[in-house]
Formats: sequence, structure tokens, C-alpha cells
Amino acid sequence: MLFESVLITIATAATPLLLAAIGELVVERSGVLNLGVEGMMVMGAVCGFGAAALTGSPWLGVLAAVAAGSLFSLLFGFLTLSIATNQVATGLSLTLLGLGLSSMIGEAFVGSAGTKLPTLAAGLGAVPVVGPPLQNLLTNLAELPLIGRFLFGQDPIFYISILLVVGVAWFLFRTRAGLTLRSVGDNHASAHALGINVLGIRYLAVMFGGACAGLAGGHLSLVYTPQWVENMTAGRGWIALALVVFASWRPLRVLAGAYLFGAVTIGQLHAQAMGFGIPSQLLSAMPYLATILVLVLISRNRRLTLMNTPASLGQPFVPDR
Repeated sequence: MLFESVLITIATAATPLLLAAIGELVVERSGVLNLGVEGMMVMGAVCGFGAAALTGSPWLGVLAAVAAGSLFSLLFGFLTLSIATNQVATGLSLTLLGLGLSSMIGEAFVGSAGTKLPTLAAGLGAVPVVGPPLQNLLTNLAELPLIGRFLFGQDPIFYISILLVVGVAWFLFRTRAGLTLRSVGDNHASAHALGINVLGIRYLAVMFGGACAGLAGGHLSLVYTPQWVENMTAGRGWIALALVVFASWRPLRVLAGAYLFGAVTIGQLHAQAMGFGIPSQLLSAMPYLATILVLVLISRNRRLTLMNTPASLGQPFVPDR
């Protein structure tokens, strides 16, 4: 039971990181560097929680979180793609805007009771005809020893995150559209010369990344800790950005990296609970120290740093300039 409980808590901690990172991976593969992930996550968290609290439906909260992230990403896209502002400065500005705006919106929800998203099995029970049999099947499978609840007793967003990794990997490396997106990220001038709509593809990529970041924020406020707390993303957006580099822009490596960082996060919580003679502040900083350590190790190997890096990453594109 302890092993299974640890697995579940690691998955819960890793899911928002995985969602935000897989969305950012697609964005960066298109040649856009979005440093506003943290702001989009926190906006998804507050809008998701607010919608769920006002309507009583966590499912509407999930939709609101996705919509908030997408709308925020459209603002980023308009500034960096249509107006060609500096992507780094714009992303940082939107992160600050998101943190401030979420605090203002969320002030009314501080201390409010949260509405937690049910597990997939519980949610299927409300589906007519096919729902109850599927619910019974998942409930029975969740009773399997060691990994039953981990595989079959999770919330729907957990399964969405895994499907997104598989879907993104298939899209990028097995479809013509994925090849087109990667070509835009590698050389937007050549792609434009071939008649590819560079800005259109980048807009779609940015919106996808924003939707994933918003969903990651919704997971925090509807599953991880079903309540609203100011700045509850706590730097997870920055860790997601580091994960993309750590994974050298490969989806399956993002999955492994997210669960590694999730294990570090849960590990420091268990270490505090077991009363190790280490300052709690240092233990709380472990996920961020691990992020810095990974980035330092990667930066020492230039070949690894350049591997799969989109050549046009961060470079603005203005047609016919």
C-alpha cells in the first residue's frame, strides 16, 4: 500500500509539470520561446477554481482553465508574432501580469471550499448506458495489488497528460503536419519560401501550449490541492521550461523528466515528515536546486545542448522583411 501511495503522489505532483512541459515543447519546436508559462498556469489555476466554485462543476472548471490559458497565449502570440516583440521580454512580462491578475481575481476565492475533480471511474458513472459498466471495470481494476490505483484510479487529467505525450510524439515524428511544424522551428525563412504559413502554424502551437499550461494550472487547483492560494504554481512553470531543455525537445524524455522531478518534490515532503535533521527550507528548495543542477550539467556538454534545439528558436519572423 505504501508503494502504491507513493506512486500516486508522484503522479499527482508530476502531472502539472508534464502538461506544461509538453505544451511548451510544441511551442519551442515551432521556433517560439514562451517564458510566460508560469503566468498561464496561474491564470488557469484561478479561473479553473473560480469556475468550479461558482458553478459547482469541476468539469466546467477544467474547461475554464484551458480557456484561460489559451486566451493568455493569444495575447502572447499577438505581441510576439503579429507585432514581433522580443519573445523573452514579452514572456516575462506576461508571467508578471498573470501573477498579479490571478491575485486580483482570486482574492474573492481565498479560503473558499474547493470542488475536487473526481477520479475517472467516478466521472464515468454519470455517463448514460456505457458509463456504469466502465465504472465497474475501472473500480475492479483499481483493486489490483501494487499498481491498481496508480493505473486505473487516477483523475482524468492524469490520463490526458499521458495521451498528450503519446499524441505529440506521434504528431511531431510520424505526420506531415508535424514535419512542417519542425521545419518552421528549424528555418522559418526557408519554410516561408516554400509557401508554408509560418505565423499561422506558430499561432496554433502557441495556443496549444497555452491550453496545456492552463490545464496544468487547473490540475493544481482542482486535483493537487483543491483550493485557491495566491501564487500556488510556486515556480512550476519555470521547472516545465527547464524540463523541455532537459529532455532535449523529445516528448518521451519530457515524460521521464516530469516524473523524476515529481519524485524529487514528493521525496522532500516525505523527508520532512520523517523528521530528518535538515532545515525544512532546504528540503522545500530541493526541486528547484535539482532544476539548476540539471541545467548546469546539460550546459557543460555543448553537443547535448544543441541536440534537437530548433535553429530558429526565439527569433522573430516578419514575412518579406
